[in-house]
Amino acid sequence: MSHAQLKLDSQLCFRLYTASRLITQAYHPFLQELGITYPQYLVLMVLWENDRQLVNDIARRLVLETNTVTPLIQRMEKQGLVTKERGEQDGRQTIVSLTDKGRAMEEQAARVPACMTGMLNACGLESETLRGLIPALDELIDKMKTSKQ
Repeated sequence: MSHAQLKLDSQLCFRLYTASRLITQAYHPFLQELGITYPQYLVLMVLWENDRQLVNDIARRLVLETNTVTPLIQRMEKQGLVTKERGEQDGRQTIVSLTDKGRAMEEQAARVPACMTGMLNACGLESETLRGLIPALDELIDKMKTSKQ
């Protein structure tokens, strides 16, 4: 029996993990200026699209567990970026809303995607190549989410 499938170079998961880690590292200096982490940036993007969302909906949108998102939101509340309130119909639900500071941060963060694209272009990656990855990764994510349920 061949163990070729156990070689690191044969692993899609290693490439995805490494690419994700390197991209997240590349975001770090831009987000550090804003005083937020990459996961906080993701939560803010969800809220900038649609403010006043349930914690469960934010977690679902980010393909994360609620118990991962809850402490993240608690830290963001301490930073003054979001507020939490109990749902009117169901007190077990928590609604997360942007504060003025969280809303204002959208303006500051607006340059981050262009900076990231510029950095990737400077590395020799064309914008078309990067955009071409999106459908394949979306399909992979969608299939993996579906099979998990």
